[in-house]
Amino acid sequence: MTTTVKLPTTLEMTLRQHCAVSGESISEVIRVALEAHLAITQENTAASPWALGTDYFGRHAGPANLAESYREARGAVWDDVASAKSARRARPQS
Repeated sequence: MTTTVKLPTTLEMTLRQHCAVSGESISEVIRVALEAHLAITQENTAASPWALGTDYFGRHAGPANLAESYREARGAVWDDVASAKSARRARPQS
């Protein structure tokens, strides 16, 4: 496949000088540079959610038993509700 790439004059001159010194073709240098760029881009975009969040995990500390405390508090509320219902049922009707 043939693709045209427009380069600034200074970059083109640097590319030509590099190719003259190294003996590589312009196409080969551009191909290698493009492959390297795309590999880095894919590596960054293909990161897992875990990899993206590792800098943030553990930043905010809270009680170690937060979930347990919530469950216990929720259970206590339901126990209170059940006790109130039982008390109403046990109350003699007048």
